[in-house]
Amino acid sequence: MGTSLRRAAFAMGLLAAAVPAAQAQSGDVARGRDLFESRCGGCHSLDENRVGPALGTVVGRAAGKKADFAYSAALAAAGHVWTPDKLQAWLTDPEALVPGQAMGYRLSEAVDRRDVVAFLQSLAAGQPVR
Repeated sequence: MGTSLRRAAFAMGLLAAAVPAAQAQSGDVARGRDLFESRCGGCHSLDENRVGPALGTVVGRAAGKKADFAYSAALAAAGHVWTPDKLQAWLTDPEALVPGQAMGYRLSEAVDRRDVVAFLQSLAAGQPVR
């Protein structure tokens, strides 16, 4: 096999390996929506505050700073922005991320966290949920 052909085959192999990894990181938006509704919807809405704050615009928002919600002192002082990584950490163990916070719920399965975060990211990006 010639050098050019070997390089092309190597590049195709890398691309084939990267596509599933990227898909796995991005999550299933539709499944995330369903999980949000079934697991988070008792306390959160996308567009109005309930027991917890509205989460339709959470990605990119400063933690504990939504003007019309009364956060715990710990979350109000958190000082981070809700990125996908921070949301993953929060849904894994809110108390580990922000000691003293008031949310007593977590998503135990990594795939569930990934899909819920993908759904919330899709809202920030204005992507339709399929």
